[in-house]
Amino acid sequence: MQAICNEDADFIYSDEAAFSLNRVVVLKHHKPDYAFDTLCSCNYISHFSVFSRELTNRAGSFRSELDGCYDYDLILRCTGIASKVHHIPKLLYFQRSRKKTGEPHSGNKVYTVSGAENVIKEHLQMRGIPAEVEKKFGLPGFYRVTHTLKENPKVSIIIPNKDNISLLRNCLSSVIEKTTYSNYEVIVVENNSTKDSTFAYYEELKQYPNINIVYWEGKGFNYSEICNFGAQNANGQQLVFLNNDIEIITPNWIEEMLMYSQRSDVGAVGIKLYFLNSSVQHAGMVLGLGGIAGHIYLGAPYENIGFMAKLQIVQNMSAVTAACMMIKKSVFEEVGFFDKEFTDSFNDIDLCLKARKAGYLIVWTPYAEAYHLESRSRGYNTTPKKRRMRSRETALIKSRWGKEFSVGDPYYNCNFSLDRDDYSLK
Repeated sequence: MQAICNEDADFIYSDEAAFSLNRVVVLKHHKPDYAFDTLCSCNYISHFSVFSRELTNRAGSFRSELDGCYDYDLILRCTGIASKVHHIPKLLYFQRSRKKTGEPHSGNKVYTVSGAENVIKEHLQMRGIPAEVEKKFGLPGFYRVTHTLKENPKVSIIIPNKDNISLLRNCLSSVIEKTTYSNYEVIVVENNSTKDSTFAYYEELKQYPNINIVYWEGKGFNYSEICNFGAQNANGQQLVFLNNDIEIITPNWIEEMLMYSQRSDVGAVGIKLYFLNSSVQHAGMVLGLGGIAGHIYLGAPYENIGFMAKLQIVQNMSAVTAACMMIKKSVFEEVGFFDKEFTDSFNDIDLCLKARKAGYLIVWTPYAEAYHLESRSRGYNTTPKKRRMRSRETALIKSRWGKEFSVGDPYYNCNFSLDRDDYSLK
């Protein structure tokens, strides 16, 4: 009632828990706030939901022909037209678990998965988003959405580089040899290299008509300015910011990102990154985790499914890393590019928060994968100069986005710890 009266919400849902036959809680499902793409990956809202009569009059009630996933269908229809969806991060609903031994928790009854693919597909079509939907093998209640590519826009891949030719060569080789998307260009932004071997390699690259070397004439290192310079020299409608220490794994990585970035409601798209030992390096970032923002499931084993399959499904996040990020050039320009005050750290977080403030969604997908040799090109923040820079930029982002940090990450439930990155409870 407080939410109805104080939040002016016409759709409300709470967290829930499952208990065993002997009444022991076996799963606490603390949920994110409303997240469109996450909801298309699974019915995480489930129980318990409250909606206004006026909303159901417009959305329609349960459809008997959808017995087995009628609740998912109604939730999709209601949230799609609700004036305000409000989430109460408290366990207000408890149900007896139907989970069998060895079966992954989905937060939903197993029998409700039948027909849900068509429900999700229909909902997306109603919103003008053509797509195919399929079940996640081995994960009942979870789904993979493959959006139809509406166009074939040019994609500009922007790679900052200073010497470190072995890294750049490895990165470009993986792009050239594996990428299935044809309409792309690569822009290597040269940043004050000094080695003859670097420029010799640039000469080699002239054999590729879609690779261009541009020369940033600034001094020192300023990641934001270097990337902005690359974007100004880009011809693509879509930009991909790619570190030179990335090695592409997924051949259709551009298509997997583009299917989301093409949507008018999406700002930036990030992918799943691994360390060389195949442990997780990037699965999205959480505001407040470890202080400012941290990578969720950092170092988790490759085979880890994650809480509520978080490592296996497309979802909305507050931020994704610019080590491999796609963003429409129009959105990048609209939000004011990377802020040059963030010379080394937090530039991607700042960009994502600006995009979110402008009304765009941030999407993370596990279906595009790459290795990230993190900080191999520049080293870690171990020198006094780097530590001072980090301290300055930490203070800057806190002052700029203090309200967002104090409210908390909408896609990470307040019941989870900010000291651990594995969805542990406080």
